Amino acid sequence: MTVQTFSASGVRWDLGDLFASHDDPRIQASLADCLARAHAFAQRYRDTIRMAGGPGPEHLLAAVAELEALEGDLGKVGVYADLLYASDTSRPEHRDLKERVELAATEISNLVLFFDLEWMELPDGDAQRLLSHPTLAGYHHYLRQARCWRPHKLSEPEERLLNERDNTGRRALGRLFTELTTTLHFPFRTNGRLQDLTMSEVLARTYHADRDVRRRAYETLFDVLSRHELVLTSIYETLLQDHLTLDRLRRFSHPMAERHLENEIDAQAVEQMMAATEANYGIAHRYFRVKARLLGLPGLSLFDQYAPVGDALPACPFDRARDMILEAFDAFSPIFGQIAQQFFGKRWIDAETRQGKRGGAFCASTTPALHPYILCNYTDNLRDVMTVAHELGHGLHACLARQQTLFNYDTPLTTAETASVFAEFLVFDHLVRTQEDPRVQLALICGKIEDTFATVFRQNVLTRFEQAAFERRGKGRLTAEAICEAWIGANRPYYGDAVEMTDGYRWGWSYIPHFIHTRFYCYSYVFGQLLTLSLYRQYKEEGPPFVSRYIRLLEAGGSDSPASLLMLLGVDLHDPSFWQKGLDEIRGLVARAEELAGELGS
Repeated sequence: MTVQTFSASGVRWDLGDLFASHDDPRIQASLADCLARAHAFAQRYRDTIRMAGGPGPEHLLAAVAELEALEGDLGKVGVYADLLYASDTSRPEHRDLKERVELAATEISNLVLFFDLEWMELPDGDAQRLLSHPTLAGYHHYLRQARCWRPHKLSEPEERLLNERDNTGRRALGRLFTELTTTLHFPFRTNGRLQDLTMSEVLARTYHADRDVRRRAYETLFDVLSRHELVLTSIYETLLQDHLTLDRLRRFSHPMAERHLENEIDAQAVEQMMAATEANYGIAHRYFRVKARLLGLPGLSLFDQYAPVGDALPACPFDRARDMILEAFDAFSPIFGQIAQQFFGKRWIDAETRQGKRGGAFCASTTPALHPYILCNYTDNLRDVMTVAHELGHGLHACLARQQTLFNYDTPLTTAETASVFAEFLVFDHLVRTQEDPRVQLALICGKIEDTFATVFRQNVLTRFEQAAFERRGKGRLTAEAICEAWIGANRPYYGDAVEMTDGYRWGWSYIPHFIHTRFYCYSYVFGQLLTLSLYRQYKEEGPPFVSRYIRLLEAGGSDSPASLLMLLGVDLHDPSFWQKGLDEIRGLVARAEELAGELGS
């Protein structure tokens, strides 16, 4: 059996800025140091935060700064273990390190968790006095947001117990899911040769120009996944019940409530966004019918939705992708180009495909003192160029926000996609502008429409599926059949009568990592895409004056709420027309595709 290689072969990240290897003695030394500091922190500050009248502002500031430094050093070890594990989940030493670090992090977390609990226990009057004191101005948002969790925290012994339990509970199930899906083999025959594909490689074939290849790729994907029905169903079903149990213990009124609190957004705004998205599914139906005509088909089947339009676009080697991305970023701002160049030049990217490597793509931010890293699986198609641009957008955001302290560094998920989607559109427009052939332009525009659908409409579908799955689990144990029915039910309004869903697609839920690792993550993609479509339109209208304000937004990191930070750009998240503005941009892309198709006689 053979495994296909691509142009990114050998493009691996260098994690040397973190640690030298899984057995680097500095790892254990760092963990031991963090543990000793956690003990010292507890001795110094326990019972000094919830004291009558509250602590002095200087005392509270010293505690926050010390805790922040501790979490930063512990985070460095944790990120290294995660990245090493993602690079090859099959190696026992990587699994062992990840588990060892998780256990150490739990012990350290349990030693210092009293601080948040004591801060939450302070009466509102005492807390407000401290929040308004200029000494704590740099941590105002962090301290204010921490108190939002006050109704949902348990006692310290209970919180300790839950932290310990997670190592053999949801974290263990998450590792099992990752190790299973990254080590699956997908046998695929091409020109008489049997290839042993990874999941990333078989998914890449769903974009193939040959309809039979696309069909067999879908069949292979879902056939292999369905053979693991027992494990995949048990993992998901158990995690649903775990989440519902914690919701009950923490007094959350709805399975999405915790995510809304973390995202610093209210349920009304999210539901308004999702309802607006569903009201515009007709845009997708309109495009799917146009695409069927372009492909010469009476209608689309599921495996046709990502088929290339017209002649297959030429392969795009990784080096060419790098050059195009840097050109597009530099045209927007030299700052963008300079930062992105470092990712390529300093080996902060792992792009090759290989067995055991985690599928998909992500950008891992470490701490403000360290640079981020990117993982992707580059298979030489133009969609992968967009993926690299997307993750580099995350990287740009992380690098620009490094002027913040750790507690003001990370953004909630609602604004985490702002820079990544914006970066995609910069590269997309650059690609279209540099193409003279209208057929190539049409193919690129269709590809962008489909990527946008995947980020807006499909992520909305995924969120509706999660809602349905949680509702069903609240009434009793879920079977594989019930989960599959919920999946098809959530997809049906999106595809309507414009796309035929294949039988195997009922297993489409089973390999999506967000359902396992970060429940209700997916609506953040919808939020980020629609937000960014509006911002990108603003950029095209305003030009250079927009750039400096946009960079300031990214530099702010998570130092304030999304609503407050976005006001810098004139965005009101509760304006009913806000979401529709982004959806109208999608409608405009479809209109451009229809116009080009008409000019080409399709």
